[in-house]
Amino acid sequence: MNLIDCHTHTQYSMDSDADIIQMIERAKELNLSAYAVTDHCECNFWYPEEHYSAEEAVFAHNYFNYSRDFESSVSAVTALKEKYTGFNLICGTEMGQAMLDIEVAEKIAGDPRLDFIIASVHQIKNEQDFYYINYKNMTMNEIYNLLERYFTEIYELCKWGKFDVLGHITYCIRYMKMRNGINPDLSRFDEIIAESFHELAQKDKGIEINTSGIRQGVGSTFPSLEYVRLFRDMGGKVLSIGSDAHTVEDLGADVSTGIEIAKSAGFDRICYFKKRTPHFLDI
Repeated sequence: MNLIDCHTHTQYSMDSDADIIQMIERAKELNLSAYAVTDHCECNFWYPEEHYSAEEAVFAHNYFNYSRDFESSVSAVTALKEKYTGFNLICGTEMGQAMLDIEVAEKIAGDPRLDFIIASVHQIKNEQDFYYINYKNMTMNEIYNLLERYFTEIYELCKWGKFDVLGHITYCIRYMKMRNGINPDLSRFDEIIAESFHELAQKDKGIEINTSGIRQGVGSTFPSLEYVRLFRDMGGKVLSIGSDAHTVEDLGADVSTGIEIAKSAGFDRICYFKKRTPHFLDI
C-alpha cells in the first residue's frame, strides 16, 4: 500500500511545536511515499497587527503576521529538499481564508517554491474561527445559518480555484461535535457541496481525506465517505490524504484508513503534488 501524508504542521505553524527535522525523519521511518509540510498561512491575518483595525483584529486571537510563518516554513522546506534528495519531501502550505484577502491569496498561489497548496476555511467573515465559537449559546437555527455561510464561502473558494486541493471540507462541525455533542444534518447543504465539487472537478482540482477526526473522537474523516463518494460522482479525480498532524506522534495517523475510504468511494488512485502538478499512486 502506498501511504502518503500530505497535510502536516511543524514548528512554523502557530499551533504546533513539532520539530521539522523530527517530522521528516519520522516520515522516513514510516516509509511514506510522499510527505508534505503544509504549515498554516491565514490570508486574513497575513500582515502585522498594525495593519488591521480593532474591529478586524478581534477575530485574530492575538496572532498576526502569517507572512512571517509562511516565509519561514517555505524557506526551511525548500532548503531541506536539497538535504533529503532521496526522499519525497513536498513543500506545501495550508492557505486559510483566501476569500477574505484575495490579493494575499493570489500572492501565495504564485509563489514558485510551492509544490502544493491546500485551501481551507477555518473562519468566515465577521466570525471567530470555528475552534473558538461557543456553540452552547447558539440555537440550531443559528448553527444552520453559520453552516450555510460556511458552505457558501467554500463554493466561492472553489470557483476561484487557484489551489490544489480543498482541505477538510467538513471542518465546520469538528468542535461543535467534539465538545458539545451537536451533530447538525449536513444533508441540507448537499446541493451546494455538490456544486463546489463540480467546480473542483471542472478545474482538475481535488479534495483531501483528512484523517484527524478519527483520533480526535469525531468518529469520521473530514469529509466522511458519503462526501468522498459525492466528489467522485461529480467527476472528481484528484484525491489527497493527510493526517493534519501537529505532533511527531500523529504523523501518518490513520492514513491507511483514509485509503480504505478512498477505495470504498470508488477511487483506485490517490495523489501528491510536485510543482503544483498531481502525481498519482495506485491504491
